[in-house]
Amino acid sequence: MTPDALKAALAVEAERLGFAAFGIAAADAAPAASARLRQWLAEGCHGDMLWMAESESRRASPQGLWPDVQSVIMLGTSYAPMLDPLRHADHPETGVISVYAQGTDYHDVIKRRLKALARWLVAAAPGSELKVFVDTAPVMEKPLAAAAGLGWQGKHSNVVSRDHGSWLFLGAIYTTLALPADAPHADRCGSCTRCQTACPTQAFPSPYRLDARRCISYLTIEHKGPIPVEFRTAIGNRIYGCDDCLAVCPWNRFAQTARDIAFRPRAELTAPALADLLALDDAGFRQVFAGSPIKRIGRNRLVRNAAIAAGNSGDGRLLAALAALTADDDPVVAEAAGWAAKQLEARPHD
Repeated sequence: MTPDALKAALAVEAERLGFAAFGIAAADAAPAASARLRQWLAEGCHGDMLWMAESESRRASPQGLWPDVQSVIMLGTSYAPMLDPLRHADHPETGVISVYAQGTDYHDVIKRRLKALARWLVAAAPGSELKVFVDTAPVMEKPLAAAAGLGWQGKHSNVVSRDHGSWLFLGAIYTTLALPADAPHADRCGSCTRCQTACPTQAFPSPYRLDARRCISYLTIEHKGPIPVEFRTAIGNRIYGCDDCLAVCPWNRFAQTARDIAFRPRAELTAPALADLLALDDAGFRQVFAGSPIKRIGRNRLVRNAAIAAGNSGDGRLLAALAALTADDDPVVAEAAGWAAKQLEARPHD
């Protein structure tokens, strides 16, 4: 096949495998990403994510990770929710889990599909070499997705698609093939600042720049120690991630609900009761979150988050569970429970 014919056939196969967005970028198509990454790291915006700094040279460009790469195939899978992700904001007795984590672990699902597409490509272009990546490798997925025309990096720093809004899982295939590249997508944010003003912790020092140290997603997922007191009230009842900046994006009105059953929300993860979460031991945690991306943070971090949410709930019925957790083997959990109990004791509650 000619490069153009191969690309066209590849796009058809990607759609058959369940990918909703497809584009190709040359390996050197996002040159500005390296300087932005370097500045972001120099400002300390990565917080405890030390691997971001340790992998800077490999992350900065595709060639830094694999010198032989010629083209980057970017794939997107929609996980656009059926219901408003912010609908539980006024239900403090429940925990809020980010939309992307309410179903099957996307790492596993996307990786299987990427490998299937990679096998097809190797068969269609014998002698070519490739590598597949989804989220965990030092790959700048968002700048590459923008360069490949899947969308643009919005003011919340995530990819925005005209077809899928802010709800895309990204995957990448690096290949030695020189495939025809797509045009980069123009920025369509305009004067809109909804994502900036929606952030509960003011994690955006300026448009297109995120300070992870203030981000609820970072604080509840990546951060292992005590959550800084200054952010605890603003966290509300969010126990794993935060969708606020994504949910308010006007481009979401064009996104159709994802039909992929792999990412259909599990009933027990759409609005878990804080009382149930506070009672979890290690075995219970593993049972509830088997097959979920939440499993990677472990019981202690999730219970820490649930304790913070309990402290914000105003629900005095949670005091007994919090009192028990003040003697938890994990000092971070114990401290969070003690703080939460004091919050409930200091104000009127049910």
